[in-house]
Amino acid sequence: MKQKVYDFLNNAGIAYEVTEHAPVYTMEDMEALGLLELGTVCKNLFIRDAKGKRHFLITAHNDTKINLKELGETIGAGKVSFASAERLEKYLGVTAGCVSPFGVLNDVGHAVTVVFDKTLVGCERVGVHPNEHSATLWLSFEDLVAVVKSLGNEVLVTEI
Repeated sequence: MKQKVYDFLNNAGIAYEVTEHAPVYTMEDMEALGLLELGTVCKNLFIRDAKGKRHFLITAHNDTKINLKELGETIGAGKVSFASAERLEKYLGVTAGCVSPFGVLNDVGHAVTVVFDKTLVGCERVGVHPNEHSATLWLSFEDLVAVVKSLGNEVLVTEI
């Protein structure tokens, strides 16, 4: 899966670096490997509205406290909750622990809105998984947003 991400970025001429590591499941795991010292590591959540008709991939700074009730109101989705593993696979083609903005490479229907925390704006080195949790991919925030937009997904940048 990560090779698909690397191939896409290479074909698009987007600069990036990769840190290979043991699989990580939490921000604490990433901190233990020293990844938080290498750049702005992001956490990612996949959520849906109450009716299951709208899906959102949330990308925020690893220190951001996310209140789902407030977030649902902020993004105009009302009540939101975490999406199931089945929805994660269906829309982003990844499993739990591997959620990443690069999941939209698998969202052929452009059904997922990607929501970025505005604190990431201007970051020169953000770290996200390349759809696998055994590596962290580093690139600028602007390039990350450009990738998502180029794939046709809606992008929101807001305070989370």
